[in-house]
Amino acid sequence: MKFVYSDQYDLHLGDHIFPAVKYKLIREKLLEEGVAKPNDFVEPEPASDDDVALVHDREYIWKLKNGKLSYAEILRMEVPYSRELVRAVWLSAGGSILAGRLALEEGVAANIGGGFHHAFPDHGEGFCVLHDVAIAIRRLQKERLIERALTVDLDVHQGNGTAAIFAGDPSVFTFSMHQENNYPYPKPPSSLDINLPDGTGDEEYLRLLQQSLDRIFESFSPQVIFYLAGADPYREDQLGGLKLTLEGLAERDRVVIGRAHTLATPLVITLAGGYARKLEDTVQIHTHTMRIAKDMAR
Repeated sequence: MKFVYSDQYDLHLGDHIFPAVKYKLIREKLLEEGVAKPNDFVEPEPASDDDVALVHDREYIWKLKNGKLSYAEILRMEVPYSRELVRAVWLSAGGSILAGRLALEEGVAANIGGGFHHAFPDHGEGFCVLHDVAIAIRRLQKERLIERALTVDLDVHQGNGTAAIFAGDPSVFTFSMHQENNYPYPKPPSSLDINLPDGTGDEEYLRLLQQSLDRIFESFSPQVIFYLAGADPYREDQLGGLKLTLEGLAERDRVVIGRAHTLATPLVITLAGGYARKLEDTVQIHTHTMRIAKDMAR
């Protein structure tokens, strides 16, 4: 199993609730625990502007690359603008494209980054600047490597950008299971949304996840699955109100990764959000996702 990673994924946010340093720490932990070896990591190239334009408006791309975002547009992103930020999000989009190709070749791959599901064609929001998963899907479709894709978004927040980008497109099924009383507002409809009440715990979460996947695969046969494995349904997350335990999150991963494995459908894992009170918990959750994927890929 290959892990796509760059040291430049760090968004250089400083003292910010989005822990961009987690990417580096996850790589270190994967090596430390023997989940990955140094040659399992693959360095991505930045997505091309033409790749990004498969999803995002050219005017928005130009503003990002030339530092011409308005104050209001930067506020909406909720991350400070910098050249390093632009470099990081273009690299992350390239990383999801590369992970998609690797998954099609080898069955499963992970981008140790990405999952920026709140980005829209004409703006960024909610810590998300470019929608790397949508860019990757559109690039794979353009190359005719796939026709149909499924997004399984298990971040605590609904994937509003994903829903908007693929609205009305029968080639992409968008599934989001999230806390209802949480950002974003409004929530544009995904192909399937499961709106969870505050305090939902392991048992109910896993039951609904299994039911939802059964429902999806009865009517849709994806050629690739993009799994946005957010760490923020965790009960100790600062921006979430669900109550999943560490074991519950691990079982969630086993359900999704196991279903892809059983169906022999290529799987791409991206990280999405995670804001635990203890950074090491977020790192552990993401690392466990990668360990489960690696074990199932053997």
